Amino acid sequence: MMPDFTRLKAMIIKEMWALLRDPKSRIVLVLPPLIQLLVFTFATTLDVKNVDIGLIDHSNGVHARELVQRIEASPQFRGVIRLDSEQAMEHAIDRQQVIAALVIEADFDRQIARGEPARVGLVLDGRRSNAAQILAGYVSRIAGGYGAELNPRMARLGGESAVTHWYNPSLDFMWFTLPSLVAIIVSVAGLAITSQSVARERELGTFDQLMVSPMRVHEILIGMMVPPMMVGMFNGTLFLVVARFGFGVPFTGSFALFILSIFLFQLALIGMGLLVSSASMTQQQAFLGSFVVTVPLMLLSGYAAPIDNMPDWLQIATYANPIRYFLIIVQGLFLKTMPASVVFSQLWPLALIALVSLSAAAWLFRARME
Repeated sequence: MMPDFTRLKAMIIKEMWALLRDPKSRIVLVLPPLIQLLVFTFATTLDVKNVDIGLIDHSNGVHARELVQRIEASPQFRGVIRLDSEQAMEHAIDRQQVIAALVIEADFDRQIARGEPARVGLVLDGRRSNAAQILAGYVSRIAGGYGAELNPRMARLGGESAVTHWYNPSLDFMWFTLPSLVAIIVSVAGLAITSQSVARERELGTFDQLMVSPMRVHEILIGMMVPPMMVGMFNGTLFLVVARFGFGVPFTGSFALFILSIFLFQLALIGMGLLVSSASMTQQQAFLGSFVVTVPLMLLSGYAAPIDNMPDWLQIATYANPIRYFLIIVQGLFLKTMPASVVFSQLWPLALIALVSLSAAAWLFRARME
């Protein structure tokens, strides 16, 4: 049934006015998400920098000092803390003074002088396993480079390899985290705004007026959908501009596909938000409900941890998560020049989620009206 556009226009204007009538609310819709994008871009860095590493040097030889000097000169390390014993190393790691400790044995220089392979030990803080593993890679690369200089014949026997990092040649963490944050922050804002719509009408006492009005259910819901859709589309486009021109993250895909993708993504989020709002009696309940929905959506999206690493039964649950699909799209459009065929393979699940969630929200809304 086609909506009456006069009634629909009035409903949209009413919802927009409810959303924008407070000057503070107008600022909250755009400014906090933008600040979150700027702050979280630096806070969610995958680089490990400005960390201290412990050192136990039983060798005190020329080669040991050269290796330590190279580690000290690396921009990833803030400093090398010299330790006297294993007990001091244990104490430093336990108090998190260092994230790792390098142990050079007494025969390190003698082995190098005899032309034998020499090894160093590295003790890592397992409480910060991800950062410790990245730091171990830094130390291994420095030690491997020094070893290749000392014994170029062994380096030639091992062959040479050329490493190319597709889609992110300089391994800039912003190129990965910032497109993902576009999806995450738009999701949080979209769910928070939409979940308040129906609950606000109940709390303000205007829900009964909607029930006795000549407006149909789908007209009311469409009117409630337009304001958060407009806010989400504006924020998504703004974040794209900030990422491209503010942080230098390349956008290699189609802008039209980005707009289409964020539109369907917003529809799926709005459906979930309206479902939460229709089930809530107060705005406080709606806020708590949106929080309950938002946290699992973010954790199961693949942003914090790869979906392939999750248990099989949990991977099945991610298929109902719209952020999962939009993350793939936004990362692909930013970095991979993702073709339209691949984008559409991720869009149809978003459309299906939107259809199911909006239908469920309409059914629940109609049931509450009766």
